[in-house]
Amino acid sequence: MPKIVRFHETGDADVLKLEDLPLTEPAEGEVRLKVEAIGINRAEVMFRRGQYLEEPQLPSRLGYEASGVVDAVGPGVKGIQVGDRVSTIPCFSIGKYGVYGESAIVPDYAAVRFPENLTAIEGAAIWMQYFTAYGALVEYGHLKKEDTVLITAASSSVGLAAIQITKAAGATAIATTRGADKKPFLLDAGADHVIVTDQEDLSARVMSISSEKGARLVFDPVAGPFLEKLADAAAPGAIIFVYGALFPEVTPFPLFPALAKGLTIRGYTLFEIAQDAGKRARGVKYISERLQSGALKPVVDRTFPLADIAEAHRYMESNQQKGKIVVTV
Repeated sequence: MPKIVRFHETGDADVLKLEDLPLTEPAEGEVRLKVEAIGINRAEVMFRRGQYLEEPQLPSRLGYEASGVVDAVGPGVKGIQVGDRVSTIPCFSIGKYGVYGESAIVPDYAAVRFPENLTAIEGAAIWMQYFTAYGALVEYGHLKKEDTVLITAASSSVGLAAIQITKAAGATAIATTRGADKKPFLLDAGADHVIVTDQEDLSARVMSISSEKGARLVFDPVAGPFLEKLADAAAPGAIIFVYGALFPEVTPFPLFPALAKGLTIRGYTLFEIAQDAGKRARGVKYISERLQSGALKPVVDRTFPLADIAEAHRYMESNQQKGKIVVTV
């Protein structure tokens, strides 16, 4: 029987249990993976705590991203065969189709072949980060070479994906980090400029870098009072994509900068892209081509064995990581 990660109550990382469960067969339109690696995401931490967009039905599985080899296909599946090397796009119920474990079943449209130049570990670190950044910056933001892009919490896997996508377009990437210790890493990761927000005036630095124009695209998972500073740093007509809520306090609306500059402040998640067939296909093509060329390259911070899944979650919650956390199976 495969080992599967489940939780029977919401709470801290210790609620995650590795259980022996019967091997199940894929239903119509589903495929089953022999999992090789699992990407860890903050969404799963929130789901485990009972603080996510989806409510867990206990006992619950969890997990959006895995790479592995297809070992069974259900009726009606086309385009995917047993033996295919695939990774999963986060476009399904995290509780129903959780991928944490030695075996996982997902809808066939969520299983995508990834380039042969990537390892299984890298394959588990693709779709959450790159789809999130792609949807905001490319699909909706229409990223152009002349743009200045402000990327907050930039040492996260999604932040690093945004830096890479910005640079692949020839645009200017400004990364932010709270502490100076991550600045060299972000410069090495491709950021043109790094602003240490605990030490520098964000708006003044962005304006200086952009010749007083401001950032046309802002990509932020923090929100809270920080949003007011982002509005001050934004260009006239800019779009601020808020894709998370890392700051626990209420987020005030920056009314006067929004009025003065005609700002668009937009709530956004990757599910807008991943759950729409047309947008998903465009995203897969865009990301796959650039992964193949090397313009995009997943940054893996640290790996854990499956037996240490709770420790992997604790590491995610520590905010020490610089890139993706991956669990090997």
